[in-house]
Amino acid sequence: MNSSSPLLISGGRIIDPSQNIDQIGDLLIIDGRIKQRGERIATKPGYSVIDANGLIICPGFIDLHCHLRDPGFEDKETIATGTKAAARGGFATICCMANTAPPLDNPATIDYVIQKAHKEGSCNVLPIGCVTKGRAGREICNMAELANAGAIAFSDDGEPVSDSLIMRRAMKRCLDLDLPIINHCEDKSLTINGTINEGRISRSFGLKGIPSAAEEIMVARDIALARLTGAKIHIAHVSTCESIELIRHAKEENIAITAEVTPHHLSLTEESIIHGRQNTTNTSRENHQFQYDTRAKVNPPLRTEETIRHLLNGLKDGTINAIATDHAPHTLEDKKCDLDRAAFGISGFETALGCLMNLVHEGKINLTTLISKLTCEPANVIGKSNELGTLKEGVSANITMIALNQEWIVDASNFVSKGKNTPFDGYNFKGKVVATIVNGKPVYLDKSFTTIRNNYLKDPPNDE
Repeated sequence: MNSSSPLLISGGRIIDPSQNIDQIGDLLIIDGRIKQRGERIATKPGYSVIDANGLIICPGFIDLHCHLRDPGFEDKETIATGTKAAARGGFATICCMANTAPPLDNPATIDYVIQKAHKEGSCNVLPIGCVTKGRAGREICNMAELANAGAIAFSDDGEPVSDSLIMRRAMKRCLDLDLPIINHCEDKSLTINGTINEGRISRSFGLKGIPSAAEEIMVARDIALARLTGAKIHIAHVSTCESIELIRHAKEENIAITAEVTPHHLSLTEESIIHGRQNTTNTSRENHQFQYDTRAKVNPPLRTEETIRHLLNGLKDGTINAIATDHAPHTLEDKKCDLDRAAFGISGFETALGCLMNLVHEGKINLTTLISKLTCEPANVIGKSNELGTLKEGVSANITMIALNQEWIVDASNFVSKGKNTPFDGYNFKGKVVATIVNGKPVYLDKSFTTIRNNYLKDPPNDE
């Protein structure tokens, strides 16, 4: 058996929302493409076989929003380590943001990412180009050149495009290219020195809050400009109830708007930032000493239980199109400091499915909807539905396999990502990615697939 031999995945539950398929069956992969799907496919000499009995077989996950930090911040992550972590999380395709050093604002940097991912990557990498040069918000990039180089969308992520005239002009250029702008919606005049959600926790502990309005103002503006120009706008990491309502009404108007939400905004609240350490010698409020969990510091901030309910409703009714990790790896020094100085961001690839499956087991979202938001719907956002997020015969075999009831404990020290920064460290999850196949090649396999691992993986990961 070798890595180019036909691969038969046998006896799994195939769920493909792009084709409304949910059945027990087999998938045959030949020359890196899905050759056949059926209830029973006969094996032939030379076939490699994965016994998928009891497992879910679905299209490979697509992450619309992640940070690989390469070039420029390789101490936080590299394309090699980031894609390996993505594959371990079930992601066959990831879209990397442009806030690198130098930023992805010219064809050379786009080509650098594509070529390095081709040489060192464990999954498909689609780069997102900058909207403005240097992400400075003043001069629009040559978007046509970036698109020709391989950019699949445009974003100054981490920095909003604050100037409305610049945004309008950028949208007009994207209209001609038929590509979306992905905006980080934040009115920064309202968020200066903010650390967590403005609300009960920030008031109780005297912390500078980040109000929901900072996001909602920018969402409303982007909707108005999308209405004016007809361009595609994608709202990154939606985190407030009013943002959901604005997007819902915009869709009712047939404005070309899509949106994403992160696993951590669906799973955690503003209270996650707090670790109470009370002074045992004095129980007065003034003498309580607290350590803040900087691993839960993200932008936009974690909100409330009410917000989570609205976000889940937005997923279920189609207001939110995709779940994206916003994978933001940082060094220990970036996070192990006081709250004001700590960097924003969570390392999200390797915990994404685990915390999302908790929502499935709790009955808050159904499995097919979840898979849809990780596969065919993000593919639609970037215009790749004919080649990604589907198990149609003839397409490249990008496949994720899931053990629905496998229990595991998050141990950040075992992450393959350089970023160990996760508030989920120590959490118990039920539901785990056990295999990821990219373009017909298994790039991540759980230790239970011993024979397949030895033949397909030159450097098998040290699995927990």
